[in-house]
Amino acid sequence: MNACSCVLLCGSSPALRRFTVATSTTAPPRLAPPARTRLFALPEVRWAAVALGLFLIGLGLQLAGAPAWSWWALYLACYVTGGWEPGLAGLQALREKTLDVDLLMVLAAIGAASIGEITDGALLIVIFATSGALEALATARTEDSVRGLLNLAPDTATVVTSDGVEQVRPAAELEVGDEVLIRPGERVPADGAVLSGSSGVDQATITGEPLPVDVSAGCEVFAGTLNGTGSLRVWVSRRAEDSVVARIAALVEEAGQTKARSQLFIEKVEQRYSIGMVAATVALFAIPLLFGSDLRESLLRAMTFMIVASPCAVVLATMPPLLAAIANAGRHGVLVKSAVVMERLGTTTKVAFDKTGTLTRGTPEVAEVRVLDDAWSRDELLRVAAAAERPSEHPLAAAVVRAAERAELSLPPADDFAALPGRGVTARVEGHHVEISAAPAEFEVQPGHTPVLVRCTGEPIGLLAITDQPRPEAPVAVAVTRGLTSEPVLLTGDTAAGACELAAHVGITDVRAGLLPEQKLNVVDEMQSAGHRVAFVGDGINDAPAMATAHAGIAMGGAASDLTLQTADTIMVRDDLHAIPAVIDLSRRARRVVTANLVIAGTFIAVLATWDLVGHLPLPLGVAGHEGSTVLVALNGLRLLRRGAWKTR
Repeated sequence: MNACSCVLLCGSSPALRRFTVATSTTAPPRLAPPARTRLFALPEVRWAAVALGLFLIGLGLQLAGAPAWSWWALYLACYVTGGWEPGLAGLQALREKTLDVDLLMVLAAIGAASIGEITDGALLIVIFATSGALEALATARTEDSVRGLLNLAPDTATVVTSDGVEQVRPAAELEVGDEVLIRPGERVPADGAVLSGSSGVDQATITGEPLPVDVSAGCEVFAGTLNGTGSLRVWVSRRAEDSVVARIAALVEEAGQTKARSQLFIEKVEQRYSIGMVAATVALFAIPLLFGSDLRESLLRAMTFMIVASPCAVVLATMPPLLAAIANAGRHGVLVKSAVVMERLGTTTKVAFDKTGTLTRGTPEVAEVRVLDDAWSRDELLRVAAAAERPSEHPLAAAVVRAAERAELSLPPADDFAALPGRGVTARVEGHHVEISAAPAEFEVQPGHTPVLVRCTGEPIGLLAITDQPRPEAPVAVAVTRGLTSEPVLLTGDTAAGACELAAHVGITDVRAGLLPEQKLNVVDEMQSAGHRVAFVGDGINDAPAMATAHAGIAMGGAASDLTLQTADTIMVRDDLHAIPAVIDLSRRARRVVTANLVIAGTFIAVLATWDLVGHLPLPLGVAGHEGSTVLVALNGLRLLRRGAWKTR
């Protein structure tokens, strides 16, 4: 690869990730899935595709021995289609007295063509354009996901006027003080307080709580949450644009824009190095000419200097180790989205865990079956309770049925089934009138467990304790994480009792419970202001703002929401908590390899450049030294592809 090609590779850096979400007061269609940006709807993708096509046709003609003018014309067209946008951006930056790497890339490609190496220049134009297209696509998908979050709220609401008349209005036009009717199965159109009625409301999108919350008069409900089997009359307390779900979208946008300023270490010095190298090359060519040196000799010395001083080895000192680490993590079910993220993970000093769906499985399970009447056995109690609950759609009912199925119990049919909003279910099973409801306070279960009382003909016969089961690997994963960083913290929207019970099980002493999404973000921000680099691990929409503002956002991919997956920097595809300390350790190994590579590359550049300046470095030797150092650091970085580089403990 010639010198111009080296400058191009070293000058190409990813643009800042950014996205804009307009929080409109016009509500989106009810429960419509977020629109996905089509691949070729983006101009960056279209230009990159055209540039690639022109390059491939030109390369085919060149290899086939076609006339030079034919493939030169195609390569030049590739230059125009793939390079006009970064070239224009570079010129605009130059007007602001900034030497943009985009402009250096285009100039380097033009330089390659001027010395007859147009194939190299066209190839690097294609690489640069493709990189920009992939980044544009990722940005568009993130924007789609944040817009999709706003689709949680319904587009209309049933408003009850002062004279009792029901009117259907756009949810975006609801005002504070309006009274709305929410029927079973409908989503809540606005934040508000329940005036009358009772029901179970699924608030997982806001709080992360896996079980529906029983609400009645005086309780608060949030826009976008799902009403259960009861009807509610709700007093609107916030306009649509001020709702909790709208604020989540805004917080994700703001936090994402702030974190997008991060760059690889090498990119932070790229501007100054590029300016210095260009200035030194020009001076090395022009100054000897002023003192009467031979043109050819001055040009040859300047070209040799440009080759040996080009930071290809420096760039390869950074990228291969990080990319190799990304590939290794991917083999073990961990998707790290960029080299910047892989570099950042290794600097983590504190890990913050969400509870539901992260340290737990996210689905309720029966943890205890307690018989209260000696006339009943444990299996008979569970069998009758599961038969009564089977027609119900409530998550607690599903947990009871799963417990009976695991015990291989055959369930009899249930007659006269009825679901009583906020109170439970009743049914007739094998002649018994069975009632299942929340247990009174005198029935004690472990903290964090939900007690369910089973009655037969009005008499209590048993108690079921239901809880969200911890992941079996959680205690070990938390312990290993503590060894790599500082004391981890649990941030959850669940109740304090359930959070503390789980924290004691997994070994976390710092617990913050009852947090809304904005409060999670504030806690993460406070820890980072105190000097910590926080990696936040979560899975729900309510985790997205904290994930976006954290030093590194890690999503549990199995049950993660679409917005969370787009916001996260790293995704645990296999939902294995052991992978969290493993990927942090791998990142630190990659950073150590990067440091070693930078020492090697810097030494080669310093020796060869000094030789050229104070002596006479033959051009072939300069090329050999430059390319040799490049290959050396690349091979050293690829060591992280070995399976032994991934360590779980």
